[in-house]
Amino acid sequence: MDSGFYSAFTGLAARMQSLDLVANNLANVNTAGYKSQKEFYRALTASLHNRSLTPVNQAINDFGMLGGSRTDFAAGSLDPTGNDTDLAIDGAGFFAVKSKAGAEHFTRNGNFSLNTQRQLVDSEGNLLQGEDGPIQVPSGKLTISTDGTVSVDGAIVSKLKVVDFAPGTQLTLEGNTDFSAPTGSAKPLATPQLREGMLEGSNSNPVQNAVALINLQRNAEMMQRALSIFNTDFNQTAVQELARV
Repeated sequence: MDSGFYSAFTGLAARMQSLDLVANNLANVNTAGYKSQKEFYRALTASLHNRSLTPVNQAINDFGMLGGSRTDFAAGSLDPTGNDTDLAIDGAGFFAVKSKAGAEHFTRNGNFSLNTQRQLVDSEGNLLQGEDGPIQVPSGKLTISTDGTVSVDGAIVSKLKVVDFAPGTQLTLEGNTDFSAPTGSAKPLATPQLREGMLEGSNSNPVQNAVALINLQRNAEMMQRALSIFNTDFNQTAVQELARV
């Protein structure tokens, strides 16, 4: 079979996967703390782990495929909400939350609230972590200072666990706004800058993603037409020529 068939197929598959990424970015333009995902491509031969190929084989099979995605950690805008339990990080850092399964995750989404036990939780019910574990809030006026100190009616209750990671640390997306990290890689942030009553908006640009969506759709249509040509016209020609031999 002509190698162009494989090239068109992998091109179409890569664009379809990219469409999912861009569609998810568009769906989360209003999600607090969301970090957009960017696709990247690589040559098929790059995935062969330096396996020896003949020059002809390498030339025929050197076509692009989806290499994966990376997270854009650029900061979003800080938007006021007036809610005392909403928090935004101005600068570096992540909030630490403990999932219902007991895993520690990290997020920039500061859309917190009090549950029925008066513990600070995120929108999924995961417990926001203080330096000594979950934060229990007594009745009274809640205040969270810029360094993460939690106070009620002026009395200190706890201090938020705000962490950061060394450059190059592999953070794995869990859901839309949470990340998991290698054990021990999270380090306390010495001087966090928190903003009470504010949320960090999504860094997903709706205009750029809409344009990317249109381009990917057009590319996918071209790949589909190429597949149709290889699957019908070329095969038909081969059958006709074979009958003459």
